[in-house]
Amino acid sequence: MPCPGGGRRPRAPRGLRSGCATAAPGGQGASAQDAQGALCREHLEAAGHICLLKDTSDLGSSSEIAHFIKAENLEAALALHLYRGGRLLQGHGIPFGIIFGGTDLNEDINQREKNQVMGKVLEEARFAVAFTESMKEMAQMQWPHARDKIYVQSQGIVTVPNAAFNWNTFLHCSGINQSADNLHIFLLVCGLRQVKDPLYLVDAFSEWHQEEPNVYMVIVGPEVDPVFTREVKAKVKRTPGVRLLREMPQEDLHAALKNCFAVLNSSVSEGMSAAILEAMDLEVPVLARNIPGNAAVVKHEVTGLLFSDPQEFVQLAKRLVSDPALEKEIVANGKEYVRMYHSWQVERDTYQNLIRTLEGSTEE
Repeated sequence: MPCPGGGRRPRAPRGLRSGCATAAPGGQGASAQDAQGALCREHLEAAGHICLLKDTSDLGSSSEIAHFIKAENLEAALALHLYRGGRLLQGHGIPFGIIFGGTDLNEDINQREKNQVMGKVLEEARFAVAFTESMKEMAQMQWPHARDKIYVQSQGIVTVPNAAFNWNTFLHCSGINQSADNLHIFLLVCGLRQVKDPLYLVDAFSEWHQEEPNVYMVIVGPEVDPVFTREVKAKVKRTPGVRLLREMPQEDLHAALKNCFAVLNSSVSEGMSAAILEAMDLEVPVLARNIPGNAAVVKHEVTGLLFSDPQEFVQLAKRLVSDPALEKEIVANGKEYVRMYHSWQVERDTYQNLIRTLEGSTEE
């Protein structure tokens, strides 16, 4: 949860970040909240604020938050994830805003106790940001009292592939010892936790691989859930055509995305998948599970392909491999979609303007 808040220097709030963090903020090894938090920090620091990033795993209790706020002279905060981040900021006397994550609206909202807590957080929050209109509508239906403080701002996307990245080395590390020229690598970027469902396509993909040995599925991501990670590792180890790699630096990940044939998303729920948008920006085809969060950014056969089950995925993947014209059309449309609707500069302007409402609050 990146929190702009601050020391005693005039007009320079310092910030607290709390979210479901797993690695260094902004890296691919971090959660989606970390990457979004790092980007928000860049936006706020560009406006002259001092911004700290802090994770909920580091500050798990109200007393620890209170101590941190006092020690750092924080003046304002911005929480990523309404439940995991927002609940920790209640009652501390500093103004704060919220950025919805995904699981807060897709899962936590269905648990009565968490729903009530999130409603209370929104009463105290000065603003809340949803990535899509559908997320905004869902929040407004659940918490009508917050209707006038919820804004829509899609994620801004910037990709910076590492020019020194070696694709052959990546393949070797993945245990794929074939000529890169003849391969079709499908990359699934996700943290290893159940909501991302990384094993959803594994069996169907492996059957396809045994028919066509030049297709591989590579799962790349941090080990978020240790118990589930063991399950994933065991399954992948005994499944032909599927590989597993740990997290990569962001620039290397972008280079891997750029080199692969297609990017996959098999999540049970999503707020807004940064990996999908990054793939579009890098002109790589996207195949995504047909869930609301994905369907909000992937229009079937226009900016990507949507599948409803593993068998449909294989059918669409085979079609994409055999139809270069479809691939060319999808990547061109995806690139234009990101340019039009996921502008990094527009996102920066939005967050800088919203933070000004927190600055004003500290001076009342």
